[in-house]
Amino acid sequence: DVNHNHLKLKPAVFSKDSCYLPPLRYPATCTFKEGLECEKQQYIIHGGKTPNNELSDKIYVISVACKNNKKVTFRCTEKDLVGDVPGARYGHSIDVVYSRGKSMGVVFGGRSYIPSAQRTTEKWNSVADCLPHVFLVDFEFGCSTSYILPELQDGLSFHVSIARNDTIYILGGHSLANNVRPANLYRIRVDLPLGSPDVNCTVLPGGISVSSAILTQTNNDEFVIVGGYQLENQKRMVCNIISFEDNKIEIRDMETPDWTPDIKHSKLWFGNNMGNGTIFLGIPGDNKQAVSETYYFYMLKCAEDDVNEDQKTLTNSQTSTEDPGDSTPFEDSEEFCFSAEANSFGGDDEFDTYNEDDEEDESVTGYWITCCSTCDVDINTWVPFYSTELNKPAMIYCSHGDGHWVHAQCMDLAERTLIQLSEGSNKYYCNEHVEIARALQTPKRVLPLKKPPL
Repeated sequence: DVNHNHLKLKPAVFSKDSCYLPPLRYPATCTFKEGLECEKQQYIIHGGKTPNNELSDKIYVISVACKNNKKVTFRCTEKDLVGDVPGARYGHSIDVVYSRGKSMGVVFGGRSYIPSAQRTTEKWNSVADCLPHVFLVDFEFGCSTSYILPELQDGLSFHVSIARNDTIYILGGHSLANNVRPANLYRIRVDLPLGSPDVNCTVLPGGISVSSAILTQTNNDEFVIVGGYQLENQKRMVCNIISFEDNKIEIRDMETPDWTPDIKHSKLWFGNNMGNGTIFLGIPGDNKQAVSETYYFYMLKCAEDDVNEDQKTLTNSQTSTEDPGDSTPFEDSEEFCFSAEANSFGGDDEFDTYNEDDEEDESVTGYWITCCSTCDVDINTWVPFYSTELNKPAMIYCSHGDGHWVHAQCMDLAERTLIQLSEGSNKYYCNEHVEIARALQTPKRVLPLKKPPL
């Protein structure tokens, strides 16, 4: 939440009955309701890159299990599909359409690795455009069907998709095969009668050339496109207003915001929609600074009354464990996603009633603790030390007395030793208590028994 230009992050955890959700990059995300009248909102995540640089073909459904002023608890389940299942990909889109009281997910575009038969050592991580097929996914029964539409000739990635009732508009995108960002504008309409779905596509004039743009909704019939790239490694500084009237779409230029010099000169930018016509932008910090991995965040309000409002720089800066140079500017990216509207997790006054004293005592329960007198794990500088770590340092339980948790890195444990201790029921004693624990001393060597010859 943002209040008085301060970014406040609220803790979020997953329920015990949740499946594992890997930290995915460039997945397709959307919100989903059981029906137009239903208030319960779920979040759909499909595809993306895993930490091992593999591509995911899984669909995850996330819902809010419970929430309070302390934290939000999510429930994540994996959805199995049958039929024409969309393959592993990233940089694509997933939306939900509603027709005749029914709903259906629509997956389109993206990139995937070249077929395994064509992968060589030199081209192992080479990617190609996915076929321009449209997949309809029934989230209730787990069925997926592929459709080939003659109007869709080329695969697209990092395009903009807008879902309105039974229609999806596909705008812009990047074609890897031709290395172009065509000014495409497609209208895909999905009719859901009692029998088989009817899917048709229409090519509309008036599209724009853009990829990795951010979309926000300002009212029921108006959207704003911000950011993105117009050429390889060249940001698109122009914003556009998309308005709908009588099922007709109109795209026009918006008065360009007064971008700050930092945003203008940065080669990279990323961000997403925060709801209510607000865009959250981030740029990497100056590499000449002492801390070269700092990122600066900005808020851009695109609501009608605030179109000309300058960006508000947030006072918090988030450090990253990844060198900005590792994120190549030649591939479009979304570094994070806000899939929910600003008021999805509570009322407008939720931030004002937030009491920091209600937080759990992290000195006891959290990962960021001083585990021993020589502990040097810092939340601002910690990077993964073991291959099994993703976003938290590995910890191990010391059995001395009532027991306490210590960081495995501070104990100078080898990863193999850490895994062995974690898998078994062996007692472990930290560096400060190992002398007290006589049970850990190496037993005296016993000579093997001599067996008499037969």
